[in-house]
Amino acid sequence: MTIDDVRQHRDWANDLDHADPEYNRNAPEVWEHLRESGCPVAHSDLYGGMWAPVTHELVKEVAYDTDHFSSQGVIVSNARPIIEAPVGPAPPITSDPPFHQIARRLLLPPFAPKQIDPWEKEIRTLCRGLLDEMGEIDEGTTIIDAAVQYAQHIPVNVIARMIGLPTTDDELFRGFVHAVLEAVDLPAEERIAAIEPLAEYLDAKVAEHQANPRDNLLDYLLNVEIEGNKLSSEHVRGSVLLLLIAGIDTTWSAIGSSLWHLGTHADDLARLVAEPDLMPFAIEEFLRAYAPVTMARLVKEDYDFHGCPMKANDWVLLPFPAANRDPEEFEDANEVILDRKENRHSAFGLGIHRCLGSNLARLELRVAVEEFIARFPSFELAGDMTWSVGQVRGPRVMPFRVLKVNPAHTGS
Repeated sequence: MTIDDVRQHRDWANDLDHADPEYNRNAPEVWEHLRESGCPVAHSDLYGGMWAPVTHELVKEVAYDTDHFSSQGVIVSNARPIIEAPVGPAPPITSDPPFHQIARRLLLPPFAPKQIDPWEKEIRTLCRGLLDEMGEIDEGTTIIDAAVQYAQHIPVNVIARMIGLPTTDDELFRGFVHAVLEAVDLPAEERIAAIEPLAEYLDAKVAEHQANPRDNLLDYLLNVEIEGNKLSSEHVRGSVLLLLIAGIDTTWSAIGSSLWHLGTHADDLARLVAEPDLMPFAIEEFLRAYAPVTMARLVKEDYDFHGCPMKANDWVLLPFPAANRDPEEFEDANEVILDRKENRHSAFGLGIHRCLGSNLARLELRVAVEEFIARFPSFELAGDMTWSVGQVRGPRVMPFRVLKVNPAHTGS
């Protein structure tokens, strides 16, 4: 869609819907249209009332304002969270101060660099194995799906192993991701019913680990304490839910979007293959330009936000990807510049809820891109793409025609 097409599709300023398939497909154009039309805060009566700032300054203001905005709910839907603040249903991301800091501190040690860095070898082996499973490649003819056959498998395997869940449940996990993050426009009762199997699954796994202790993140949560007390079963389940859902879809989407860029920008692909030292800069630029995650807040009480009459319990979308595309914050904001030096992007969020899994996400993204372009140094988009819907933006179907295979990088 062009900007004109975006304007004509719907009244984004007054009827924004992130579950409209055209939203994620054309999100940068939607944000540009809103900023250029003088509407830095879009609104909608959907989902019981929703607002969406699209400038870096306003997104940052909401993210840091814990007095007026609660993190109790972070996924906009027709339902409202049933576990009250300050804990919320998935601590620490759904927690408000002061409990947030306590819950977050518990999860920092397992995601510290010294714990994450040793995973690189296993992630690299996983990526190579997925590439091997694509079979014989006929250069210029073979079409693969880099989302379905590659990107979606990497984070689901890694986070399941870290938590201590069966990697053979990967299809089940992807179903949970869809229920939580994409099926947001269901009526409240249907949405709650759709998510119940996830709660039941996690309760069963928690019980298994209580009966059979092992060495993984789930057992860590079962044994860690707050002021001498072990975590409640609801806290453990909520934190595992957070790690599972956030650990899968966000990174899967970042990997897919990065490869999509390379598959549609042959010059950038050729440059990255020829100049591997650019990879650290390129990864940060992909994160900036294709940041996958939009969070949300709930308005605590009626509040006038820069002339926007927000009501108690209204949703506020926090599109960090829009903040990353704000020309007031980044020069040539809509251009992907592989060697961009100044790049203080917000892909991992702003404020107290900055992503605690950023070390793992960066590692998975870097290794996934490195291994893909090492095996396939030339490829192109070869058909229609399907984008996700909802608050995590990324490719779901992404056909690539492989133009060149590097024989030195075949086999695991």
